[in-house]
Amino acid sequence: MSSAPAASRSLFDQPDALLDKHPDKHLDERDDDRPADQVAESRGDLLDDQALDYYRPPETAALGLVRLRASDKGLTEIVFVGEAEADETPRPNALTDRAHAQLEEYFDGLRQTFDLPLAPKGTDFQQRVWQALSTIPFGETRCYAEIAEQLNRRGGQRAVGRANGQNPLAIVVPCHRVIGSDGRLTGYAGGIGRKQWLLAHEAGEIPFDLG
Repeated sequence: MSSAPAASRSLFDQPDALLDKHPDKHLDERDDDRPADQVAESRGDLLDDQALDYYRPPETAALGLVRLRASDKGLTEIVFVGEAEADETPRPNALTDRAHAQLEEYFDGLRQTFDLPLAPKGTDFQQRVWQALSTIPFGETRCYAEIAEQLNRRGGQRAVGRANGQNPLAIVVPCHRVIGSDGRLTGYAGGIGRKQWLLAHEAGEIPFDLG
């Protein structure tokens, strides 16, 4: 089992004071410093200049493809895509190759943490949530309320859920490990079936066919 440090965690490290930058504002009032469409637009403006590659998990074809993007600063996107969405010509670089290798180790059961430079685009609040997600250990889960409390914002689970859904770095920033307070699996950008598969994989259960 890999003992590599969780660089996905360290690259999100911020002084604790930043998490309480606006203590007088309710979490839902400041969960996004910019509208989501503006964040997406600024992210999209950079895509053409980034390295791109695809990775196919070896365990089951049902998971589909994983698209990788990287800037010169780090990985900016790790997302599940359908075959029809894999229409760009791969232009890999050293970072996408490194991510490809570590994802293969993860799916082969040889890696529990990732050692990758990350450079996701998002608001300050989204970055804080993604940082918190990166502290959830392999094989464990947290509910949205627990993440909100970790950010010292009790009652902010809806805002956490929105930021969780905007996570651009699937698996490496493990948003699949966040579940409902009643233990139910809730929304996942990659689809509930993939979320269930990933949690079963990390629990050491026999992977199942998504159908």
